[in-house]
Amino acid sequence: MRILVFSDSHGRTSQIEKAIEAQPEAKHIFFLGDCVRDIEDYPFIYTDRTFHIVSGNCDYSSTYKSADTAVVGGKKIFFTHGHHLSVKSGIGRLKQMALVEGASIVLYGHTHVANKEYADGIHFVNPGSLSSAREGSTGYAVIDIESNGIMPILIKI
Repeated sequence: MRILVFSDSHGRTSQIEKAIEAQPEAKHIFFLGDCVRDIEDYPFIYTDRTFHIVSGNCDYSSTYKSADTAVVGGKKIFFTHGHHLSVKSGIGRLKQMALVEGASIVLYGHTHVANKEYADGIHFVNPGSLSSAREGSTGYAVIDIESNGIMPILIKI
């Protein structure tokens, strides 16, 4: 099973559509905040997909949570924008939350820097930014969840 993950679109809805169209096999789509209004129409357009959405630090009047969990492919996923967990200073607090939640996969944004790492039996994935990367290129992530393991892939656009 493939999931699609992106964050920090900041008004670049064309990049959202490109990512969704490039990954037709991804039936679960995670949006990690910063301009939730950019994603709100897509669940009505792509009715065959399940959307998981959290708000970010730029989503001032959003009714979405800042963090949530989902189970996909039998794996628990903790997802957040990350600003409340100080991810710009490292993922220490994120690791603590992941352990509390019992997550196999943690998704976070906010830094505009794509990153993936594996620690304490948990996959941590930041897809970077769809709109403006602070390092490298703009992009998104896909994660393949299979019976033999979890494979995060960072994709540049």
